[in-house]
Amino acid sequence: MFHKARGEMVTFAGFEMPIWYKGIINEHMAVRNAIGIFDITHMGRTLVTGPDAESFLNYVTTNDVAALTPLSAQYSTICNEQGGIKDDFVLSRLETGKFLMVYNAANRIKNYSWLISQSKTFKVKIEDVSDNVAMFAVQGPKAEETLQKLSSEDLSKIGRFKCGWTKLARADAFASRTGYTGEDGFEIFVWNIPLSKPEKAVNVWNAILDAGQKEGIEPCGLGARDTLRLEAGLCLYGNDIDENTTPLEAGLGFVVKLQKDNFIGKQALLKQKDEGVKKKRVGIRVTERGIPRPHLEVWKDIKIGSVTSGTMSPQLKCGIAIAYVQTEYATEGDTVTVKIRDKQTKGVIVKFPFYQRKAADRIVLFGKEHNFEEAQKLIPTFKT
Repeated sequence: MFHKARGEMVTFAGFEMPIWYKGIINEHMAVRNAIGIFDITHMGRTLVTGPDAESFLNYVTTNDVAALTPLSAQYSTICNEQGGIKDDFVLSRLETGKFLMVYNAANRIKNYSWLISQSKTFKVKIEDVSDNVAMFAVQGPKAEETLQKLSSEDLSKIGRFKCGWTKLARADAFASRTGYTGEDGFEIFVWNIPLSKPEKAVNVWNAILDAGQKEGIEPCGLGARDTLRLEAGLCLYGNDIDENTTPLEAGLGFVVKLQKDNFIGKQALLKQKDEGVKKKRVGIRVTERGIPRPHLEVWKDIKIGSVTSGTMSPQLKCGIAIAYVQTEYATEGDTVTVKIRDKQTKGVIVKFPFYQRKAADRIVLFGKEHNFEEAQKLIPTFKT
């Protein structure tokens, strides 16, 4: 097996996964500057179909499912009655009454059981296809260029949070222009591949690696996946969000459509919006030597919160952290300290993401999508 032969393996969410191959920094920078590929088959994948699929999903999720057109996707959350986040996920509408949910590996059983329990009054079919669909994330500025060498369809027509069917290395694949790195790229679903017979999926993996050699592709593990998402200010379930945290506290209010008809957690979220949140998720950039880690205290004369995720940023070469602090101390630009090894290490509250990308994914000008280079030609003064 490729991962065992070349990677340093660890157990994650019950799966044996590579944490790195050549090293976290090498893999991280490959994604930022060129292209990397991740095996994310461990994630949960569920199909929801039937005449009530849209209304059911609108009831169990916070975003507006009705806004999805066929072959488009949205980021969303599932909440409990108290507004706490059961999970965050990406939902794609494949057809009018057919949806694909992709959620965190650690929550596969919990989410599937929740969906089943909430579906009794809806005409829907809920099918866990996790063990019959392989999943790869191909991320970085060279992702489209590399995949196009293998694709039967024009991938440039798939915009951000859009998706489509294609063949990759002669295998049926679903390509979604989504990811968890802050870079452009695709999540590739190799369809109808039982994990007991993974040969076709392995062929696609190897074909992508071969196609990306000129571009500098690297296989990437969980370590780089975590540092990349952290630089992008993206949440990790179990660290930055959980059932005791609401989307409003987490800065995910953009996926909460309170104008919808009733959905699970709506009343609690309405109340919290009216009263105001008592804590907020913020970014902290450390300005002194030190690496912030989860559970460390955040101070400003008094303790005001704690770190939920932290690392040394390979891109910025300084410590960065996601933390929750009392709302009155969550002002961008304010100085704080993080207690690292009994030392109050200085930092500043910054907005997400922690870094500025070199180029936008897709830019809409005059009603048409363009890549960064095309946009520059149309508007020479355009700047990132």
